[in-house]
Amino acid sequence: MIEEYAVVIQCKQDAAELEIERRTACGICGQKRGCGNATWGKLLGHKTHTFVAHNAIKAKVGDAVVVGIDEHVALRSVFFLYVVPLLSLVIFSVMAEVLFQNQLYVVLSAILGLIVGFVLVKFHLVGDSQHHATILRFAESMPTCGINNDSENA
Repeated sequence: MIEEYAVVIQCKQDAAELEIERRTACGICGQKRGCGNATWGKLLGHKTHTFVAHNAIKAKVGDAVVVGIDEHVALRSVFFLYVVPLLSLVIFSVMAEVLFQNQLYVVLSAILGLIVGFVLVKFHLVGDSQHHATILRFAESMPTCGINNDSENA
């Protein structure tokens, strides 16, 4: 199970809208040296993300929770997101090549195939309730990004 900390910002029947603050992979984002992720974060801003999850524990607005999704579901979603648009692009472009034998139509058909593939993936993933996250439990405390600055002053 892939888990992430989130905060409930809105409740609707048996679902809740959650907000996740983007964090870096390591704890050195407060330092001046490092991998460069802090620099990109300062330039682009660490943004928050909102999404809807199944509220199995009846969390209320403002509650810190742990939300999770099954690894197999996440991998299957990634497979659909990459493979279906790519296959659609190839199929549309090959069909245009056979039917029209004009490179402009092949390029336009490839773009159309890519768009059709993404639309198919969106309707498949959004319509399937298996691909939605679930609130697993209440969080005792949310982890913070960065390091403790008290150790630098010693």
